[in-house]
Amino acid sequence: MARKIVMRLAHRRRREGRTDYRARLALLKSGQPRLVIRKSLSNMSCQIVIHGQKGDTTAVAASSKELAGFGWKSGTGNLPAAYLTGLLLGAKAKAAKIETCIADLGLYTQTNGSRIYACLKGAVDSGLNIPHSPEIFPAENRLSGKHIADYAAKVKSESQDKYQSTFSAYISAGVAPESLPSAFESTKSAILSGSGAKAAPKKEAKAADKAEKPKKAKKG
Repeated sequence: MARKIVMRLAHRRRREGRTDYRARLALLKSGQPRLVIRKSLSNMSCQIVIHGQKGDTTAVAASSKELAGFGWKSGTGNLPAAYLTGLLLGAKAKAAKIETCIADLGLYTQTNGSRIYACLKGAVDSGLNIPHSPEIFPAENRLSGKHIADYAAKVKSESQDKYQSTFSAYISAGVAPESLPSAFESTKSAILSGSGAKAAPKKEAKAADKAEKPKKAKKG
């Protein structure tokens, strides 16, 4: 008699490589709000998510695109912007009376000194209590953009053409890359003092493991 083979199909998000359900379950069992950090080439986003019986709810959220409201004119996909985004989220969390959370870094490869950890460092510096190891954070000179400023000054002294092409994005935005550390400190002060743009209202997030319901066809 032939043996019956039962095939089990993994969850859609597991098949797509978007969710590690074992790691997610461990995070949910902690009972703590999750600091969810995600990135793209030109943007950083983070949010504090609270899990409930009806799914996940976003308590507060921040994006590096919001930094313009605090005077930031440089790129939004670099280390300084990542740190400032985490700091902004922490300021919003403080206003929402959230003090403790745990990091949810998704499926990213964990690399010390990366933008993910720069964002986490900003959240920690804001006063949020988040379990972490200090050695994962970028060096202070990289968080402030000093390494970019030093390189820009070196290139400018060697070749004006190379300087113009390498830092064209900064120049077109009216920003001298050599002044990045001072711009960083100015934006950081604006975030901590709350003198920038107002925080967006909180929105509910869909449960991570729940597929969107198909739209009903209109009756003709």
